[in-house]
Amino acid sequence: MNSNRSLLIMGLLLVSFLIFTQWQQDYNPEIQAQKQAQAQQQVAQSSDVPASSNASSPITEQSTKGKTITIESDVLRLTVDTLGGDVVDSDLLKFNAELNSQNPFELLQDNGKIQYIAQSGLVGKNGIDTNSGRAQYQVTADNFRLADDQNELTVPLVLEKDGVTYTKTFTLKRGSYDIAVNYTIKNNSAETVEVQPYGQIKHTLIESSGNFAMPTYTGGAYSSSEVNYKKYSFDEMAKANLSIDTKAGWAAILQHYFVSAWIPNQDAENNLYTRTANGVGTIGYRGPITQVAPNSEATIKSNLWTGPKDQDAMAAAANNFDLTVDYGWAWFIAKPLFMLLTFIQSLVTNWGIAIIGVTIVVKTILYPLTKAQYTSMAKMRMLQPRIQEMRERFGDDRQRMSQEMMKLYKEEKVNPMGGCLPILLQMPIFIALYWTFMEAVELRHAPFFGWIQDLSAQDPYYILPLLMGGSMFLLQKMSPTPVADPVQQKVMNFMPVLFTVFFLWFPSGLVLYWLTSNLITIAQQWLIYRNLEKKGLHTRVKK
Repeated sequence: MNSNRSLLIMGLLLVSFLIFTQWQQDYNPEIQAQKQAQAQQQVAQSSDVPASSNASSPITEQSTKGKTITIESDVLRLTVDTLGGDVVDSDLLKFNAELNSQNPFELLQDNGKIQYIAQSGLVGKNGIDTNSGRAQYQVTADNFRLADDQNELTVPLVLEKDGVTYTKTFTLKRGSYDIAVNYTIKNNSAETVEVQPYGQIKHTLIESSGNFAMPTYTGGAYSSSEVNYKKYSFDEMAKANLSIDTKAGWAAILQHYFVSAWIPNQDAENNLYTRTANGVGTIGYRGPITQVAPNSEATIKSNLWTGPKDQDAMAAAANNFDLTVDYGWAWFIAKPLFMLLTFIQSLVTNWGIAIIGVTIVVKTILYPLTKAQYTSMAKMRMLQPRIQEMRERFGDDRQRMSQEMMKLYKEEKVNPMGGCLPILLQMPIFIALYWTFMEAVELRHAPFFGWIQDLSAQDPYYILPLLMGGSMFLLQKMSPTPVADPVQQKVMNFMPVLFTVFFLWFPSGLVLYWLTSNLITIAQQWLIYRNLEKKGLHTRVKK
């Protein structure tokens, strides 16, 4: 297989990949049907609190709010509403809102345009979150902050009702986005208290964003005992409410690089659910009913994650939680590549140089295949005069022509498909790196040098894509294999331009990988051809 045809195959694979990705976003019939169902759905009354398993009617939304308090660690600043104890805002102090911005990234928020909050409470027979209202907690201060000599900050919210003390406790640990949200029920009454915990995340219904080259997903996801990880989009929520009984599991809202999730008691039987109403989608869990006898107490545990898609920390927080870093079907390639990338970055302390390092490692591993590819291409090129002679001799007798060509390939030990394998291996690696750049929060706002200050974003001046296109053009010219079909020749000549246009919109880190790969390929091809000439390959090919 000649170099021009290799470029054509890569171009077709790339175009097919981009078209499929965009089609999934815009034209998937299933998604369109879900959108239509959402548009036709009757708007129901929204509720802050889910119906408990033994309740007969939903609980109406409360229009009033309590005062808010601030709970701050070294990485998180939470705003908590004392009415219900809901987290209505979370600022990620280690992440900038925008490149070069001094403002922290705001994940959870309730600003009138976007509602994205984490709610939790107790429903059931003696629940404090009922049709008549949410629990109104008392606190000892308005602001709580992790001291420099502390590793853990504990903030209790307290409600006393009918001889029972309900304490909702937030525990933040240094350097962690995993927040313990526990309930302690101390029953000093003469009756058994029966409650059921829940946790849910509410998000304004919006469509996933991004462009054709960098689509991003915003929507729900969950894990259960039957399914390790599954997205459940807002459109799917509108079409059918989720209801899954499972041990362990979690429920989350995902967005580009960040996630918020409720992780219930992993030893309990929970119900995962969704619903949509009044332009808001909700995903959450209900825990089992807990009974607290008179003069005794019980603790109900859960965790709230609101932060970046930190794979190691999420894997420690819950089973399969790290799968929210969704590498798609190429995950088995993307994960080791990401591990290699982070290892090299730990040595060189620059993500751009680490990308170059990964490229060198990948091209070195593939070198034996590359050598076989270009050796085959060189032999094919040298056989062109004899192949042209056969075309003239056999004319339209294609069967005889095919037989003679196969005979010639066998005599000269040439594999006409020898160039395919490196391409077939290179495209999955490219796709794996593509999803790595789309999902790995470590690359968000990661600088290279000069004008490249964010490797996860497109090159603002399009310099890297233009250099990449130039390297493809040079690589193509280094393999001037004749092409009989004029149309095919025009397509080949247009391939560098087509690739350049596509790569204008790709993350600059991915373009850097492809540019580096092309430059290494050019060097490898030059060395391989030079060595073949030194060995006098042309003298062994009959003329």
